[in-house]
Amino acid sequence: MIELIKVIILGIIEGVTEFLPVSSTGHLIVATAILQPNLSAGSIETFEIFIQLGAVIAVVAFFWRDLLSKLRALPTDPAVQRFALALFIAFLPAAVVGLVFRSAIKDLLFNPTVVAFSLIIGGIVLIVVEKLPSVRVTAAGTLDFSTVSLPRAVGIGLLQTLALIPGVSRAAASIIGGMLAGLNRETATAFSFYLAIPTLGLATIFDLLLSLDEIQTGDVPYFIVGAVVAGIVAWIMIRWLLRYVASHTYIPFGIYRIIAGGIVLVLVALGIFSQQ
Repeated sequence: MIELIKVIILGIIEGVTEFLPVSSTGHLIVATAILQPNLSAGSIETFEIFIQLGAVIAVVAFFWRDLLSKLRALPTDPAVQRFALALFIAFLPAAVVGLVFRSAIKDLLFNPTVVAFSLIIGGIVLIVVEKLPSVRVTAAGTLDFSTVSLPRAVGIGLLQTLALIPGVSRAAASIIGGMLAGLNRETATAFSFYLAIPTLGLATIFDLLLSLDEIQTGDVPYFIVGAVVAGIVAWIMIRWLLRYVASHTYIPFGIYRIIAGGIVLVLVALGIFSQQ
């Protein structure tokens, strides 16, 4: 029962943080180090990857009507074709860099200290970007994907490569990239959700295929529970965040990142969890 509770907690953390600009990977690294779920050797990292599928399914389920509409219009609608091309261009840089440097990134950067500094630096950047006079104030109903031009997609894609560093946050990188490129806050956030489908979806599937031999039969129920919990919570968070950004800035998340990063540094100094 204790292990099930730990798995549910990790699923909730994944669902809450995946689409917020606070880094789900960073939170999972720290939470797993603290909770230490009793999964089979080699299964813990695979579990962290697997439960991301819940978040991917959540974003597909949330936008399924619009996704289906875009798929139907793709062969004939130039606007939808431009949007699809923009998504592909924004997806490509992180996909290539992640594929080439996957092992090195995991071996060198997946530890609480890196997460802490990434959270703090990312929080400062998020606050600074929100203070820039060029950032457009979002009003309710100003979602406009036609403003996601190909040059803007390139900028978002390049910035998203930084999210390969744990603690940076894929959502934060793509949202900040969108706002710096001139998108309003709501459009940058929604584009980040759509970008999560190929980026997070393919990365998760790729990692899982390489890690299938590490999954033990006894751990499968925990994997499923974690993914389901993550999916339900992620769907709720997507709905909440789209409403939030219609009238609020991301500054509170920047402040949270700085505080959370400071707490992690203190925990590292106290030896609460060992470095990986």
